[in-house]
Amino acid sequence: MPGYFLNRQDDAHAIIHEVGEGNLRVQADLFHMQITEGDLSTQLRSGIGRIGHIQIVGVPDRGEPDMGEVCFDHVFRLLDELGYEGWVGCEYRPRGRTEDGLAWFVKERARSSQSRT
Repeated sequence: MPGYFLNRQDDAHAIIHEVGEGNLRVQADLFHMQITEGDLSTQLRSGIGRIGHIQIVGVPDRGEPDMGEVCFDHVFRLLDELGYEGWVGCEYRPRGRTEDGLAWFVKERARSSQSRT
């Protein structure tokens, strides 16, 4: 984002490495990460140990994370594979009624429950 101190994940991770404190984490905003850097899978794999919060939204329309250029089914499976236990927050603008827009979450919750059994 123009005018912000940090615009790239690798810069944020470098600062965390330099500071060297174990309780300092990055917020991985996947919308901006995809727009500015791309290759979310590689970014998540390389930085997962320093990520404390992940923010999701559909790319490029900022709608629910159920359509667009990011396959969130893949992202969620990757986060499970990597053992991510932090928070995942949403920043989207519902395309319609909020209740209808949560269908992606119901689907993901069912998938996640099945993969843990």
